[in-house]
Amino acid sequence: MPANQTINQPTYQSTYQSTWTTERLALLKSGFEAGLSCREIAASIGVSRNAVIGKISRLNLTRDKAGVRGPSRKAADTRPRMKAHTMLRQFLLKPVATAEPEPIEEIDTIHNGHACSLFELTKERCRWPINTPGAADFCFCGNTPLNGMPYCAGHSRMAYRVSSR
Repeated sequence: MPANQTINQPTYQSTYQSTWTTERLALLKSGFEAGLSCREIAASIGVSRNAVIGKISRLNLTRDKAGVRGPSRKAADTRPRMKAHTMLRQFLLKPVATAEPEPIEEIDTIHNGHACSLFELTKERCRWPINTPGAADFCFCGNTPLNGMPYCAGHSRMAYRVSSR
């Protein structure tokens, strides 16, 4: 192609219209300064809430730490508010009202005349292990268990203790 010849490039007319016109920006800033929420600003401008949040972020608009709120929210609830750490401190320091602890019964000696091995173990025998597994004298209690439980009365008291928090 000769050097003095130019390529004709078509010129396009842009049909893109910016979402953020000067009017919308003015409405965004005035709504933000008035303390409106992003949802309220978006509804008045005619854009999405996310578009408002993004534009506020790009414009570096910030509110003070207390946050400006509309009067409608404050008028609805005038109760004093506690901070979370204050409520937590009050909860932790509050004395716990507990019922009188049940007297601890002396654990009767568990009659162990029915010791059985793993092969003799059934649903009708207490499954409490006695001694260390692998030891020569290892066995299971073998007494009659409580109804619906795996252990006899004595071993159930040992297994199912209520924590003393």
